[in-house]
Amino acid sequence: MPLLLVLAAVILLLILTIGFKLNAFLALVIVAMALGLAEGMAAKAVLSSVQSGIGSMLGSVAMILGFGAMLGTLLIESGAVQRITHQLIKTFGTKHIQWALMLTGFVVGLPMYYMAGFVLLVPLVFAIAASTRLPLLYVGVPLVAALSVTHGYLPPHPGPTAIAVLFKADVSLTLLYGLVIAVPAVILAGPLFSKLLKRYNPTPPTGLAMPKEFTDAEMPGFGVSLFTVLTPVLLMTMGAVATLVLPATSRFRQLLEFISDANLAMLLSVLVAIVTLGLSRGKTMKQVMDLIGNSIAGIAMILLVIAGGGALKQVLVDSGVGGYITDLFNDLHLSPLVMAWAIAAILRICLGTSTVASLTAGGVVLPLIATTTVKPELMVLAVGAGSLVCSHVNDPGFWIFKEYFNLTIPQTLATWTVLETLVSVIGLIGVLGLDAVL
Repeated sequence: MPLLLVLAAVILLLILTIGFKLNAFLALVIVAMALGLAEGMAAKAVLSSVQSGIGSMLGSVAMILGFGAMLGTLLIESGAVQRITHQLIKTFGTKHIQWALMLTGFVVGLPMYYMAGFVLLVPLVFAIAASTRLPLLYVGVPLVAALSVTHGYLPPHPGPTAIAVLFKADVSLTLLYGLVIAVPAVILAGPLFSKLLKRYNPTPPTGLAMPKEFTDAEMPGFGVSLFTVLTPVLLMTMGAVATLVLPATSRFRQLLEFISDANLAMLLSVLVAIVTLGLSRGKTMKQVMDLIGNSIAGIAMILLVIAGGGALKQVLVDSGVGGYITDLFNDLHLSPLVMAWAIAAILRICLGTSTVASLTAGGVVLPLIATTTVKPELMVLAVGAGSLVCSHVNDPGFWIFKEYFNLTIPQTLATWTVLETLVSVIGLIGVLGLDAVL
């Protein structure tokens, strides 16, 4: 019976978000309350559970996502993104343009949300395709694959970060393991897969260009741009490596673990960007703070959706459904990683949005963490990979890819949907491989 109620809750979430076009945050809160009442919880207990879930989730991720939005805005508005892109293309040349764009997507995608990175960089894809006379998808798919992988696998993106907090996983280790899996996933789903798409040669929509074209003098140098964009990754990676190789009593390890905490690493990265991309480029502190203030508005709804996922998770835990699901899956004797991936994949196919799918899957999978010896960081990555599978018509990303690349629905299914599925399956294979060797 509890499993049937969870299934009914997922169906209700589908009906509210797809059928009635209800906002995801509202839908998640409504479903969380309905599930708690259906499970026999008292009304006050349901409200308390929802409030507790929202508060604990926001308390864990608000700083990371807020600082990430600030860093992304400073990178865009300073011209650092344009400098990195142009330098990579200049270095690799036309022959290896795919690898240049793949690296651009990966570097820009690390601190920037998928949608922002896509809209920012896709005009560049159009310009390069036109100047090199290469097929549009051949040029664009490597960049899109990199943006998708970083969004689904790696902190500080909303889904992976929230699930890492939920599973009490080390965010730095999650990033380190995620990078190991992300590299082959991007290569296979990007430059290699795009070679199979030469039969598709759409023309881009007219009138699209970079939001602002910076002159060479206006852009910061390549070195300082690359250093700034990679600062959070470097800090978190140092902490992960220290945890693996230094004794727990080492003061140097303790220092690295402190500064590599995701919240502090992102804060330090913003402070670095304020200097390197703001004050040192002639901007006043007021101008920089105005940019930072404006950046927060763009993530308000993302934070609320994550909070809604936290509410549903808490109801699943407090109502006892999580324990029931754990016992049921334990009887199946399947790998917890495969179960986590499969649950997230099913929810992704049903719900469309990867963030909501991963958060919902996280609440369902959470009780398994206490009963398995699998590293929680790998469970985070399994959920993240599953949340990317088989994007189709209920996913906003499907339609954005279709419209920007001027494809038909069947063509989008054969390109974008296959790309996302490749990324997802490769991610599952990667976490199973890491689990075998760690």
